[in-house]
Amino acid sequence: MGILYWILLGLIVGALARLIVPGKQPGGIIVTIILGIVGAFLGGWIGTLLGLGSVNGFNLTSILLATGGAIIIILIYNALKKK
Repeated sequence: MGILYWILLGLIVGALARLIVPGKQPGGIIVTIILGIVGAFLGGWIGTLLGLGSVNGFNLTSILLATGGAIIIILIYNALKKK
């Protein structure tokens, strides 16, 4: 995937993760894109380890794995922020 696809996927996935996780998350559109891209890497890595697939394009599996990774990132951030 090219850089523009990663940015677009990051925006979509980051926005989905922010909608799913309750509470207020800081940051604007750039933070949302970065959250989505990092979530895609994490979700793809975990998905590959579990045999669920990987993030390799715009398909349902990739979006679900990337969103799951972004949700994990948000939950870790929220847990660290509370301490």
